[in-house]
Amino acid sequence: MSKGKRKDLDKSQIRKRDGSLAEFDQRKITDAIHKALVAVGAGNGKSAENISDKVVKTLEKRFKEKIPSVEDIQDIVIEILEEEGLEGVAREYSEYREKKSEIRDLKKKLGIEDEPKLTVNAFEVLRKRYLLKDERGEIIESPSEMFRRVAKAISDVDKRYDESPEKSFRQFFEAMSKLEFLPNSPTLFNANAPLGQLSACFVLPVEDSLESIFTAVKKTALIEQTGGGVGFDFSKIRPRGDLVKSTKGVASGPVSFMRVFDTVTEVIKAGGKRRGAMMGVLRVDHPDIEEFIEAKSEEGILSNFNLSVSVTDEFMESVKKGERYDLINPRTDSEADKVEAREIWEKITKNAWSTGDPGLIFLDEIDKHNPTPELGEIRATNPCGEVPLLPNEPCNLGSINVSKMVKKSEGEVEIDWEKLGRVVGIAIHFLDNVIDANDYPIPEVEEMAKGNRKIGLGVMGWAELLIRLGIPYDSEDATNLADDLMKFISKKAREKSVELGKTRGSFPNFKKSTWVEEFESMRNATVTSIAPTGSISIIAGCSSGIEPLFSVAFMRNVLEGSKLFEVNPWFERIAKDRGFYSAELMKKIAERGSVKNVDDVPEDVKRIFVTSLEIEPEWHVRMQSTFQRHVDNAVSKTVNLPNDATIGEVKELYKLAWKLNCKGITIYRYGSKKEQVLTVGKEDDEGKLKFTSAESDYSGGSMSGPCPACG
Repeated sequence: MSKGKRKDLDKSQIRKRDGSLAEFDQRKITDAIHKALVAVGAGNGKSAENISDKVVKTLEKRFKEKIPSVEDIQDIVIEILEEEGLEGVAREYSEYREKKSEIRDLKKKLGIEDEPKLTVNAFEVLRKRYLLKDERGEIIESPSEMFRRVAKAISDVDKRYDESPEKSFRQFFEAMSKLEFLPNSPTLFNANAPLGQLSACFVLPVEDSLESIFTAVKKTALIEQTGGGVGFDFSKIRPRGDLVKSTKGVASGPVSFMRVFDTVTEVIKAGGKRRGAMMGVLRVDHPDIEEFIEAKSEEGILSNFNLSVSVTDEFMESVKKGERYDLINPRTDSEADKVEAREIWEKITKNAWSTGDPGLIFLDEIDKHNPTPELGEIRATNPCGEVPLLPNEPCNLGSINVSKMVKKSEGEVEIDWEKLGRVVGIAIHFLDNVIDANDYPIPEVEEMAKGNRKIGLGVMGWAELLIRLGIPYDSEDATNLADDLMKFISKKAREKSVELGKTRGSFPNFKKSTWVEEFESMRNATVTSIAPTGSISIIAGCSSGIEPLFSVAFMRNVLEGSKLFEVNPWFERIAKDRGFYSAELMKKIAERGSVKNVDDVPEDVKRIFVTSLEIEPEWHVRMQSTFQRHVDNAVSKTVNLPNDATIGEVKELYKLAWKLNCKGITIYRYGSKKEQVLTVGKEDDEGKLKFTSAESDYSGGSMSGPCPACG
């Protein structure tokens, strides 16, 4: 077929599904065929062009007097693929065509026209877990209507302060619908909905009595029923074998009671939306510390718990010096034994290496930054560690998608500081309103929430922001930018909290806080926190929290057990723009999950697409500590290690986190659990690598289903 004929057809039109006419663009046919070829490893870009030319030639013959429809073109594509002996590619093309058709039908049923730009994965997660349903399980709202529901519930709080909610409603709705800011999942689930509980994070007290323990179990059930996660410090429970005066028997210890909490959580699916999640904490000087450290050494035990050992500076110094230290019976507050600090350290790091648990909580660093020390000591965190909380205290979280906080200046991408500052102000206003809009499941929690008004604003999409700016994750440029970015967010967040304190009044415990020495007013005891953003980053279509890309291409275990292979859309875009995109290249990356040793990828592109397992572990800790400098609460960050990492490396990372003033640390060695959400270089059950369309389906390096540890 001559180039002239193809050009003539390019100038003609096609009929879209809604009946309207559009310019014919052969590139769309070529791209669709290319994706189908890639999915089965049957060809490259040149193959796609050749088949596309044959499709156009057939169109010219059959539609001389009539405008072809989208369906007409798709039918011919399948016909040509089959003629070329590419039945597998034709099936792949047909399956994807059907999938898109199902999504269009569902959107039509829901009345979705002017929706936010959502990926297929985002829409699927919203459909299954967020959008309201009727008694028959039928979806009764669109994503846009969900954002309107939430914005209405939160903006209505302004009336209580004689403020007009109309402006706030517009700001809240716009920030969410543009996927620039999203609150934690329970707020999206429950705002203006029957449950009404909006907080994600709680810490409950556990004292040394059956009444206290089972009261905490009951409260946990109530919280998890509404979608929240809970942390506990079990350090006050007397050790195994200790005296029980009332029965003349012996105590079973804190780990045995943790199993009760785990069983209850297993039964209750949090809010009917996700699994419950808990953090179990035990002091390093508790007599049962060794049993606690090894509690998850067998996979499947305490599966709803993350575990962290709370350590002191004194213990860390004992490890350095090779000294013994005291184990203290919490019932008598007396010495129970003396043990070698390095032996306990060895057990901690060995179990973290083999299972991912326990992590560490650095008590003295947390105490140093406790904004309300007169109200008590902080001894536990929420399930993912980003919020250290007092007993009975909740926290409301939200995250800004920083990959959208950019602009072009003289052809170069740079951070749009003005836009970022504006969104920070809107987010702090939103999160402060959540405290008043909340329906609290427990009176003591409501008292603490309104007494301290803690909120935690964080970020997501950090990996994409670095890619857009051309900055490698494991570099001084990246940590310097992290320092500037979080310092700016913290400053603007604090300014907004001070402003709200002046107009609405400071949090009731302000006079008992450390802030009273520095500010005349303050609305919130804390304003910042870096959360893992598992599900909301899928909705936003970006990477989670401050994590690097998990992989350039990876297998995702999605909802209901299906597996899909994904390619990062920024890599796909750059590869096409710079002319090195091909099906063979995608296959190589799919098998390796990385571009590091792929010859076809330019060195500068390899450098910015460095992945989680390629980054020297030290850089994970340095990134976490840099953000922590400007965060009131804490930073949820997983230090990802390759499978061949050693126990010695874990020891050094834990020491580095302490030295760099992190409030805690969690590591995960790839492959150390049988079941994990993200994997690289694996085939599905039929021995085939299945791709999704990166441009429409990709949702960053975050998880597309509930995390087995934190929900």
